[in-house]
Amino acid sequence: MTPMSTATTAGPAAIPTPRSRRTGRSWIHTVIGIVLIAIMLFPVYWMLNASLAPAGNSLSTQWLPLNPDFSGYSRAIADQGQNLITSLIVAIGACVLSVAIAAPCAYALAQFKIKGTAVLLFVVLISQMIPGIVIANALYTVYTPLGLINSIPGLILADASQGIPFAILIMRAYLETFETSIVEAARVDGCGHVRAFWSIVLPVSKNSLITAGIFSFLFAWSDFLMALTLTTGESIRPVTLGLYTYIGTNDTDWSAVMSTAVLSSLPAVILMIVAQKYVAAGATGGAVK
Repeated sequence: MTPMSTATTAGPAAIPTPRSRRTGRSWIHTVIGIVLIAIMLFPVYWMLNASLAPAGNSLSTQWLPLNPDFSGYSRAIADQGQNLITSLIVAIGACVLSVAIAAPCAYALAQFKIKGTAVLLFVVLISQMIPGIVIANALYTVYTPLGLINSIPGLILADASQGIPFAILIMRAYLETFETSIVEAARVDGCGHVRAFWSIVLPVSKNSLITAGIFSFLFAWSDFLMALTLTTGESIRPVTLGLYTYIGTNDTDWSAVMSTAVLSSLPAVILMIVAQKYVAAGATGGAVK
């Protein structure tokens, strides 16, 4: 073999190929992604870890729950069980009410030529920017003569007032891309507007319906400000207020606090896991025409 042929054979092996460079970059991206996910999930881990620590122990909580103590969960279930049920009823009620009002509104704004549609959408968008304490104080003034203070219907209406504007925006973005020829075919067959909306539009729009409903549920489930303003006793108390009662000035049982936080996180986590594909499809349904 001549010297020239040897150099020609050894040359390409020393130069990194595009595939090897892509593999190296993918490993770097994977490591960065794992580090970022670990940072974001660390509060969740610490919540679980502290919930298994002995009662009242917060600053000396170990990094690993080697000797788990479940007394915090026992106290959380005993103290907050009714509050969890109250939160569940309020969140489901606000979710149903938000979707029931937002769906026809979004369909009308997306498919019908209504004067002032841009103004209405601007008002809906602005309503999302109003501070919650302003709405809560206004509702307190209205609720007092109506007897809705310390009532579940009052909390459902208050939480729905936050979920409806967001649901309208989400659903309208999807319904703008809806094929009107389907509705027109149903109208030719004799369907009225209400029947076509109920039998044609809603089933086809289930992704956006589920997405709007889930976010409305989460808004109501995590609400603290409305509950604090519109309830004054212990008869109607969502779990967010129940969690707040654990935080005293001189005595705080952090294992009970963290156990309640874990229990109150479960419905939201289960809901997101079950409906993840619908949320992804519904949130991006109107992004591309």
